[in-house]
Amino acid sequence: MVSSEGPQDPNQLHPRPDFPQQDQTHPGWTGPMDPPPDHGERSYHGSGLLADRKTVITGGDSGIGRAVALAFAREGADVMFTHLPEEEEDAQETVRLVEEAGRRAVPTPCDIRNEQQCRSLVERAVSEFGRIDVLVNNAAYQMSQPDGISAISTEQFDRVVRTNLYGMFWLCQASLPHIPKGGSIINTTSVQAYKPSPHLLDYAMTKGAIATFTQGLAQMLAPEGIRVNAVAPGPVWTPLIPATLPDTAEFGKQSPLGRPAQPAEMAPAYVFLASANASFITGEIMNATGGTPLP
Repeated sequence: MVSSEGPQDPNQLHPRPDFPQQDQTHPGWTGPMDPPPDHGERSYHGSGLLADRKTVITGGDSGIGRAVALAFAREGADVMFTHLPEEEEDAQETVRLVEEAGRRAVPTPCDIRNEQQCRSLVERAVSEFGRIDVLVNNAAYQMSQPDGISAISTEQFDRVVRTNLYGMFWLCQASLPHIPKGGSIINTTSVQAYKPSPHLLDYAMTKGAIATFTQGLAQMLAPEGIRVNAVAPGPVWTPLIPATLPDTAEFGKQSPLGRPAQPAEMAPAYVFLASANASFITGEIMNATGGTPLP
């Protein structure tokens, strides 16, 4: 849980500074970001909600994935997480945070666009942990194309779809024999699934598909005692933003709270959905949009 001495005004909890314009090459890194993202390093305090759970998180080196890894570890879980080879520096910081919480961290370079790498990831998780209690499909790719659909190359379209959909599908398929009753799958969809920005057309399309996949798989696995849910973040300040969007100075201002979320503000949703407190919740899309209404 996030520490609190009383009610906190969300407008003051992370007051929006002046975000300077900044650009990075993909995939982006945490270090150069101004202001630095908050992953809950000083604010998240666990209460044993995920004691001895064995978890796998894709894209756990930075952003939402790092915040979830930190929260899971402080709730008592061991964490295997994926990262791209070029994200090694960020990955080692996630390792430090998980191990500082007294839990095992298993960083694993993995390009989830590749089916065999997905299956090898699951095999390694089973070898390291014996089972997978929680699978978090979080890794994603986007690239803004303000010039319209004609500017979306087949190469970009393929990368977006394979990262956001194929990887999730393959990992669910490979993991299911190793998820016990009471386990769960948590996918990351987006506000874009319901309110697509034209310049993120291909990305938004995949996020809509994730919402549909989540609800369908939840019904399929309910008799097996495995829950499937998703979190739909609004704008969140992660390395993906300066690496893929042209106007970081305005990022997040469109939300009713007038700012983007910090990754730390997303992690409690994943913890809740992974925990026994959510035992009757499956097929749910938990919206975390800063007030933007979604279905």
